[in-house]
Amino acid sequence: MPTEILMPALSPTMEEGTLAKWLVKEGDTVASGDLLAEIETDKATMEFEAVDEGTVGKILISEGTEGVKVNTPIAVLLEDGESADDIDASGGGAKDRDADSHAAPHPEEATAPAKGYGDDGKAAQADAAAQGTPAPQARDGGRIFASPLARRIAKDRGLDLSQIEGSGPNGRIVKADVENAQPGQKPASATEKAAQAPAGEAGKAPVAEPAAPGVQAEQIRKMYADREFEEVKLDGMRRTIAARLTEAKQTIPHFYLRRDIKLDALLKFRSQLNKQLESRGVKLSVNDFIIKASALALQAVSDANAVWAGDRVLKLKPSDVAVAVAIEGGLFTPVLRDAESRTLSSLSAQMKDLAKRARERKLAPHEYQGGSFAISNLGMFGIDNFDAVINPPHGAILAVGAGVKKPVVNDAGEVEVATVMSVTLSVDHRVIDGALGAELLKHIAEALENPMVMLA
Repeated sequence: MPTEILMPALSPTMEEGTLAKWLVKEGDTVASGDLLAEIETDKATMEFEAVDEGTVGKILISEGTEGVKVNTPIAVLLEDGESADDIDASGGGAKDRDADSHAAPHPEEATAPAKGYGDDGKAAQADAAAQGTPAPQARDGGRIFASPLARRIAKDRGLDLSQIEGSGPNGRIVKADVENAQPGQKPASATEKAAQAPAGEAGKAPVAEPAAPGVQAEQIRKMYADREFEEVKLDGMRRTIAARLTEAKQTIPHFYLRRDIKLDALLKFRSQLNKQLESRGVKLSVNDFIIKASALALQAVSDANAVWAGDRVLKLKPSDVAVAVAIEGGLFTPVLRDAESRTLSSLSAQMKDLAKRARERKLAPHEYQGGSFAISNLGMFGIDNFDAVINPPHGAILAVGAGVKKPVVNDAGEVEVATVMSVTLSVDHRVIDGALGAELLKHIAEALENPMVMLA
C-alpha cells in the first residue's frame, strides 16, 4: 500500500510550517536519508529527509504553501511494484482523510518516531489487520485518534484506548493520557470533572472567548475603509512573536532596574586587545564584553541564573546567555552556552556565526532555544535607553543603550567628560526579587567598568 509522507514536526513546539521548496519531483526514486524538501518554520528553514526508500508517486502540497499543519500528508511514496493507480485505489490524498488525523502532535511527542510516514489511524488499522483483530473503536463506534507512542504504551500495559479520554488536539490521546490511565478505568464524566476541579472553579461560568482574529481584522479594516493602505499578511515568525510577546506582557510581572555604566576603561582595554588580536582576524565588540560580563554576573549571583517553569523555578548552573539578533521580519535570540567559561575571542567568533546564520534563517532549534538570560542591544541604532520585554521562560533581559559622552562628577568631586552607557534590566518578579536583581546588575556594571576581571 502506498505510504503517505506527512508534514514533519521539526521542533517540539512546531504546529505548522511552510513547504518552501521540493527537492524531489514525482517519479524520483529516493532512499533513506535523501533530502525531500525544505520546510520553513516560524524560526528557520530546515531540510527534511526521507525515512524509507521508494518512488515519489504524488506530491500533494505544492511549493510555497503556507500554514501546512504538522501530520498533514504532503506526498505519497510508492514501494516496488506499486504505481500511481495504487494511490487512487488506496484512497491516498489529504482530501479523503479525516481532518482530526491531521492535528498537530502533543509537544512532548512531536519528535516521537511514527510508524513509517502514515498517520496513527492507518498504523493502528494495519496492526490490527495483521493480528486478525478489528481496529480500536471509540465508545460511540467512531475511530479512535491516538499518537503512535500512546498506542504502543497502551498495548504494552493492556489498556483499552476506548476507555481513555484524550487531552490532545481534537481529543487525540497522547502519551501523558496513557501513562496516567489505569487498567479498567473509565473516562471521568462532566459531574466528576466538576467535583475534581479546584475549590471555586466548579461553579464558575465559562469564560467568554475573545473575538476571532478574522472578525477583529474585518472590524478594523472597516475603520480605514476610506484610507489607502497595504495589507501585510503575517508569516509564521511574526505570528509567533506576537503570541509570545502578548504572553510575556500579560503573564510576567515585569519590574525594571536602570543604571549608567562608564565605558572609558572598557573602550581603552578593547582597543588594546583588538590590536593584539588583529593578526588572528579577531575584532571584539562592546557587545562581546557585555555577554561575558553578564555570564560572570550570573555565576556570582547564582540565584538569579534561573527560569520560570510554571509551578517552580529552575536554577541553572552554566551561564547560557541569549542575544537578540534583528532580521528581516522579526528577530532571533541565539544562545551562547557556557558563556562564563569561554574566552572573549571565542564568544565573539560564535556570536558572529550565529548572527550570520540567523539572518539567513539557518539556525537549528537548539541554537535559539533555552538560556536563562537575554541581551538586547539597540545602542548601535542611537537609542539611549529602552525597556525590553522578557522572553519566556527567561528570568531577565538586559536592554543596552548607546555609549554617549556626558559630563560626570568623578571621585574627587570634579566634573569631567565620560562615555556613559545606560542599561535597563527587565526582571520577572516571580523568579528574581528586587534586591537580587539589583545585585545582578551591580556585578554586570562592575565587570564592564573594570574589564580586566573578565580575563581572570
